Amino acid sequence: MTTRVALIAHDHKKDDIVRLAGEYVDTLARCELIATGTTGSRIADAHGLKVERMLSGPNGGDLQIGAQLAEGRVDVVIFLRDPMTPQPHEPDINALVRACDVHNVPCATNISTARMILDDLTLRFSQQI
Repeated sequence: MTTRVALIAHDHKKDDIVRLAGEYVDTLARCELIATGTTGSRIADAHGLKVERMLSGPNGGDLQIGAQLAEGRVDVVIFLRDPMTPQPHEPDINALVRACDVHNVPCATNISTARMILDDLTLRFSQQI
């Protein structure tokens, strides 16, 4: 069974998530990736990863990912949030993070936690060989 990873980043965190994806490109290549619009495009362009792209977050992309999560179709969420900039779609963001809690899906909202989750995935994949 393939691990489905959702990748989301606020505007001021997009460079960080692209860099993070580069650090874990081999691991992410073994996953099914979904992302909000611009984030997915930037990751795909930078690293050649196949990324299913939803709408941008403010246009409903967070909600689209949340719906897939509620259906059991997302295993991990990496959502690099910008806590210093108000977001016009804050209710959507809160709903997605809450859905992770309700459905017991790991959710990283910063680089350190994202690395811990991706390190765990890397280890799991290496043990499958």
